[in-house]
Amino acid sequence: MPRRRAILQMLLIGVPVGIATGGVAYFIPWLPAQASREAEAIDGVYWFVAIICGVIFAVVAGVTVYSAWKFRAGPDDTEDGSPIHGHTGLEITWTVIPTILVTAMSIWSGVVLTDIERLPDDHRVIKVTAQQFAWRFEYGDEKLTTGELVLPIDETVELQLTAEDVIHSFWVPQWRVKKDAVPGIVTDIVVTPTKEGRFPVVCTELCGLGHAAMRARAVVVSADEFDQWVADQKRAAAAGAAVQGKELFAAECGSCHTLADAGTTGQTGPDLDKVIPGKDAEYVREQIVNPDSEITPGFQPVMPDDFEERLAGPQIDSLVEYLLSVAGKS
Repeated sequence: MPRRRAILQMLLIGVPVGIATGGVAYFIPWLPAQASREAEAIDGVYWFVAIICGVIFAVVAGVTVYSAWKFRAGPDDTEDGSPIHGHTGLEITWTVIPTILVTAMSIWSGVVLTDIERLPDDHRVIKVTAQQFAWRFEYGDEKLTTGELVLPIDETVELQLTAEDVIHSFWVPQWRVKKDAVPGIVTDIVVTPTKEGRFPVVCTELCGLGHAAMRARAVVVSADEFDQWVADQKRAAAAGAAVQGKELFAAECGSCHTLADAGTTGQTGPDLDKVIPGKDAEYVREQIVNPDSEITPGFQPVMPDDFEERLAGPQIDSLVEYLLSVAGKS
């Protein structure tokens, strides 16, 4: 009878704690809205683990509060507690149950990971390159390079990640999937967008001075809109060096520099509307291909020095022409 009473008292404590914990988990929107097939599976694992943790928390809270209340020492009790021997049955129970739960979580996680990384034979591949402090997206089939990730809805895409300098990490919260971009190797993410819209691309690996500004945008559109976007990008690329220069600036420089014509407000590097006016093409080119040759006072030498390797000569020419034509004139 005393044992039943103790169990009942622990339940009277643990059940309200469990209900309160469940209410906090259910009614507060901890996660952003799902926007990919992979997010649905990942959230399933998340909530499975969260429910298990919530139940364990309620049990531990019930036992802890009951024990602190039931077995507390009196105000005048200064004696040591009586020596006791552990309860073998309890020790077996709290070893076996966690083992079963952890095994269940591991199996479910493994099944989900295998499922979300499965690729159809015919799928789109986009190369994602991270560098301090910007993202670059290369569409091999379309022969396009942009600073914005555009994907068609309901199409499985493989994003092949790499980095130019240090370790970065690619993450779109609404897609849930996240993976490091590491110099010298290629990692990959599989994503199937299920919701149209604009979503932030975030670097979640501390990567240097401009880490907080290392953002890009993922845009999910219909298949027809994607085809139209590809056509528009190709048309813009053929429109002239100034247009190409503006696109290159947005992709390669916009996250770090302010330039009114491009609508960028980066502060990692100097304000180009103030630095470039009065300079000639030779100066601007030298600052692009050899940025450490002259450091603007108040700034750190963090600009990549491999633009001459990554960009073709005509691309650098178009970038120089664009900067000279618009800096300080908006």
